[in-house]
Amino acid sequence: MVEPRGRILDDIARLVTDAAGVAQGVRREAETLARAQLDRLVATMDLVSREEFEAVRDMAALARDENDALRKRVEALEAQLVSQAPRSPDPLL
Repeated sequence: MVEPRGRILDDIARLVTDAAGVAQGVRREAETLARAQLDRLVATMDLVSREEFEAVRDMAALARDENDALRKRVEALEAQLVSQAPRSPDPLL
């Protein structure tokens, strides 16, 4: 009687082990499918790479710095023009 009971437990253990292996295989297949669909979705979107983004960001920072320098230069030139402008003694002229 001990023998059939041990055999049943061995069969149950084998079934549980097989079921765990099947579940693991299903999980891997689901992950692969999800990754493929995500890759397909990303490929259809108009996304830029990290390198492209950083290059454009650096160009924008440079343009901003140049713009600030030019603004200061224009302000200095305008101040110089105002200081050099002839002043009329009559404010109505």
